[in-house]
Amino acid sequence: MLLYFLAVLTGIPLLVWSADRFVGGASAIATRTGISPLVVGLTIVAFGSSAPEMLVSVNAALSDNGALAIGNAVGSNIANIALVLGLTALVRPLRVNSQILQREFPLMLLVTLLATALLMDYHLGQIDGLLLISTAVGIIGWLVYTARHTERGDPLGQEVVAAIPKGVTRNQALFSLGVGLLVLIGSAKLLVWGAVGIASWLGVSDLIIGLTLVAIGTSLPEVAASLAGVLRNEDDIALGNVIGSNIANILVVVGIPGLISPAAVDGAVLHRDLPVMLLLSVGLLILIFRRRRSPIVERWHGMLFLSAYLAYLFLLAKPG
Repeated sequence: MLLYFLAVLTGIPLLVWSADRFVGGASAIATRTGISPLVVGLTIVAFGSSAPEMLVSVNAALSDNGALAIGNAVGSNIANIALVLGLTALVRPLRVNSQILQREFPLMLLVTLLATALLMDYHLGQIDGLLLISTAVGIIGWLVYTARHTERGDPLGQEVVAAIPKGVTRNQALFSLGVGLLVLIGSAKLLVWGAVGIASWLGVSDLIIGLTLVAIGTSLPEVAASLAGVLRNEDDIALGNVIGSNIANILVVVGIPGLISPAAVDGAVLHRDLPVMLLLSVGLLILIFRRRRSPIVERWHGMLFLSAYLAYLFLLAKPG
């Protein structure tokens, strides 16, 4: 039992560290090859923050543990909005300055509705996975096109320029990318092994472990990136990490197990967890855009989201 806890306690910080190295290396390589900072911010940085969830999903699917993979994706999205944005907004209110980012908020809700519709038959199959992954590819293409046809003055692009490490050589970036990917793969495998072992020892379902322990652990890169962003007055990066990660989680992290290992979907996901994720997504959209001319996540929004997350954890802890 001690080995399972050690695996989780070792796997989570390694995931956070390796995700940062992976995204940093990829961003540095992209900018050195002439890719615009706005494209980097909307694709590599935003989707790259979901690398831990993706690797955990692959490992869980290869172990025929679709429940853990789905729980990780849904639980991470709930944690991203309620926990990550909640904590970040308490530090300082977040203003949505980027026009592109404003379009991503309703996009997040649309892909959440798409995934919910596909899972309504209580089954995650290969066609579902293919549809989700194809949608992700389409969205990345749209983001690249939009970024290239957006004015250079978009605040998100300016913030990405400020955030990307300066003076990194090509070899250093490649080394960071390679080491980050290798450690990501190993730490994800370690975390899945430990989480499944803990679930078995405690007598709880892999779904619950995925929704809580694994979801919070794989959301830590978003916590770190968002808090760092808000402390540097880079509100759009802080928000973009959460929104981009949620879109990637729904489309890629849920899509992967569908392609690799089709499985039944636990009824609790449809009756409890997806509705919570939908409510949080709708609530975020309403709260932010009630002030259309100056969208903002205020401190009381943060308190509301954190309270909602505690209520959700209490719901999960209730027997039956």
